[in-house]
Amino acid sequence: MSGLISIQSPSQWQDVLNSTNVVVADFYADWCGPCNAIAPHFEKMANEYSKPKKAAFCKINVDTQSTISRAHGVSAMPTFIIFHAGKPIETIRGANPPALATAVANAMKLPDKTKAGGASFGTPGRTLGGQGVGVGAAAGSGGLPPSRPYNSGFDVVSILRHLFTIAALYVVTLVAIDPLQAAEKSSFNLVNPPARDAARGAGPGGKARAPPARPSAFRTLADLGKDE
Repeated sequence: MSGLISIQSPSQWQDVLNSTNVVVADFYADWCGPCNAIAPHFEKMANEYSKPKKAAFCKINVDTQSTISRAHGVSAMPTFIIFHAGKPIETIRGANPPALATAVANAMKLPDKTKAGGASFGTPGRTLGGQGVGVGAAAGSGGLPPSRPYNSGFDVVSILRHLFTIAALYVVTLVAIDPLQAAEKSSFNLVNPPARDAARGAGPGGKARAPPARPSAFRTLADLGKDE
């Protein structure tokens, strides 16, 4: 009885990866000559080494299961990828029976890392085939704190304000002789706003100049005599 598993869907492929210690995948195409040439050798190894939960040999057609082949970066056929505990550990490209046989023999010696509860995902607090870990438990054991809820609402006032600023800058540059200079000095320039009046009136040393004193409205008799 053949030990080959023909993968028909991504979910089936994921199930095999999660439940088997060593998985040897043959990415092939029906029209590929080298794929057909090495197929008997791959089937022979499948019959010899296949064992439930321990070792699985899978055939994956790159034309019908392109999602799986793209996910593993397969660009040439045949490509053989060996997985241990769900992770790729070795890749053999091309029809090379001796190299494939050596890689498979070495993989069969790897320790069993599969768990009865299923393989764990990278996301904290979730295990395939097990119960989810609550937020309180994760925080109490040094896990990541719960993230803040994402606010997807729109600030209509802010959007209208930005649209008005863009329109105002457009009008300023449209009627100005030097559009670039006018845009830079415009009060609507939010990126590099122009200096304020106090800054423009600054004297040497960076200190603001005092406005000129206005003449006093109160005049004495001596002042009237000077005017004459």
